[in-house]
Amino acid sequence: MRLDFRKTYFLLPNLFTLACLFCGFYAITLCGRLGAEGTGEDVLYKAALAILLGLFFDATDGRIARLTKTQSELGLNLDSLADVVTFGAAPALLVYRWGLEDLGRVGMFFAFLFVACGALRLARFNVLSLRGSGQAAGKYMLGLPIPIAAQVIVALVLVNNAIGVHRAVNQVSIAILVGVLGYLMISGVRFRSMKDLKLNKRTLGFGFVLLVLGVIVAARIHAPAVFMLLIGLYIALGLTEEVLFFRRRRAEERASARAQMPADDEREVLAELGASESMDRSLEEDSGPIPPSPELASGPSP
Repeated sequence: MRLDFRKTYFLLPNLFTLACLFCGFYAITLCGRLGAEGTGEDVLYKAALAILLGLFFDATDGRIARLTKTQSELGLNLDSLADVVTFGAAPALLVYRWGLEDLGRVGMFFAFLFVACGALRLARFNVLSLRGSGQAAGKYMLGLPIPIAAQVIVALVLVNNAIGVHRAVNQVSIAILVGVLGYLMISGVRFRSMKDLKLNKRTLGFGFVLLVLGVIVAARIHAPAVFMLLIGLYIALGLTEEVLFFRRRRAEERASARAQMPADDEREVLAELGASESMDRSLEEDSGPIPPSPELASGPSP
């Protein structure tokens, strides 16, 4: 009996997802060893590198699934569960041990806030993906992706370690940063997915500018600072576009809402996760208040 290797293709993307999950688990174990006998401050640096390695596996599993045509709901949910650990719990524990531990319960609260917002962001993405909503995929993504938010924390640890600062100097500023990252993950701000990038003069020119900036930052500061520069530019791009194109996007939402009202169940999910507030306000301005659906009016079913 011949073995059909094509039937085992579905294992490939899941193996990469599990590798991403292992990176998060390994980072958590390293953070837990901080302060134990025979361990020093370099364990946080190693934990940050483990989370950074997890980003590689997370970016690869989806591409492998598309190449082998093995996309599935199992892979989608497994990827989200791995992201909660590797880019949620692991960086939260990392930033807690690195810059929030001295704040006591307040620091613990902000670390948990990062995990909670990341889990809500992933749950919203899964629901919208399974229901075929354009908010979950395409040119833009709703809310800051949790891997990007995690890499902000990773970049901070790597850059400070390269400079020689093994612990955060200002814990309050780190707590504020973690809170801002949590808010951006569950916000309605759209960030580019970079899936529409094409090799043209505009892209090459932008890439050349980034290369020059990266060389300058690496020469003047440290090589890990280039990583922080790229992440900062990505977040700044999303926030800038949200401010500049706010009116145009609201007009597009009103036009699409007039053409085809979303289903009641989708509107309910978006309302629960805070993604449809701007749409409802825009519709109320044009046609008056929108009456609630029967399900919302009668409350949750038992």
